[in-house]
Amino acid sequence: MANFVLPPVVRGMLRRGRYDLLVEDINKIPFYTPLYRGRTPLVAIVPHLFGATVYRETNPLTASYVYAAESLIRHLYRDVDFEVISPSTCDDLVDRGLRPERIRTIYCGMDHQRFTLDDPPDRDPAPLVVTWSRLRRYKSIDVALKAFALIHRELPGARMLVMGRGPDEGRLRRLCGKLGLDAVVEFRGFQPWDELVRTLHRCRVFLNPSPKEGWGLTVIEANQCGLPVIASDRPGLKDSVRDGETGLLVPYGDHRAMAAAAVGLLRDEALWSRMSEAARRWAGTFSWQRCVDESLEYFQQVADRGDRS
Repeated sequence: MANFVLPPVVRGMLRRGRYDLLVEDINKIPFYTPLYRGRTPLVAIVPHLFGATVYRETNPLTASYVYAAESLIRHLYRDVDFEVISPSTCDDLVDRGLRPERIRTIYCGMDHQRFTLDDPPDRDPAPLVVTWSRLRRYKSIDVALKAFALIHRELPGARMLVMGRGPDEGRLRRLCGKLGLDAVVEFRGFQPWDELVRTLHRCRVFLNPSPKEGWGLTVIEANQCGLPVIASDRPGLKDSVRDGETGLLVPYGDHRAMAAAAVGLLRDEALWSRMSEAARRWAGTFSWQRCVDESLEYFQQVADRGDRS
């Protein structure tokens, strides 16, 4: 609905006044502001684009609508400046024909205080594995469950938490039953922040099997809790996980590779400790204030360039 409401509102604002800069957040569906911005400078912020991944999530009609809407970006936004949150999203835009010199990568920050505890709980003595995401089909949580079935076979004391909620929960619960994991996998649903953070501090490994992320903020938040991450070697995740240092990357959809990586890490206490410490250091480099400062600096540069044109 916003795609029909916003354009007339913006047109009216531009008729009534002069603005130094327009900022459009392209989150799934563009608003196509280049068609009506006039001479006003524009920055389009893109967390990530779905591309063909959208067909994993929804029916073909809706997926085709989203895919077609995104495909117009390469034509309508050719002379627009972009802010993206990862090198992977930058590469995606360049692959779509947009100019790399007009794309600025500015990393997200994170709330360090929220994910840092003065009295963190001990790690569970039996390995506690977690996956944390919206439970949507395209997130591929089924891959993590299949991986955990193999992990549990090698480490019978291991348990798994599935944190988050969404429309794919029923399918995932049924898969859990088919895999014989009902007694060792717990679906936690939504958790208040304090409870979520204490839970993450109890875990040993975070599995992220997604096929595509804009960046992977949950990776960095888990890192702040000392959790190494085993993730798909796919856009966004290959930026937020430092392979071999803060976690391990495995081929997307390969539950056997994900399980092998997790078992190897859980059996090697020295390696786990090194990755846990490296994960905390890596998470410590991300700041929302830095993100804000870099964004405002970029906005000013684009606005100034517009004044000179």
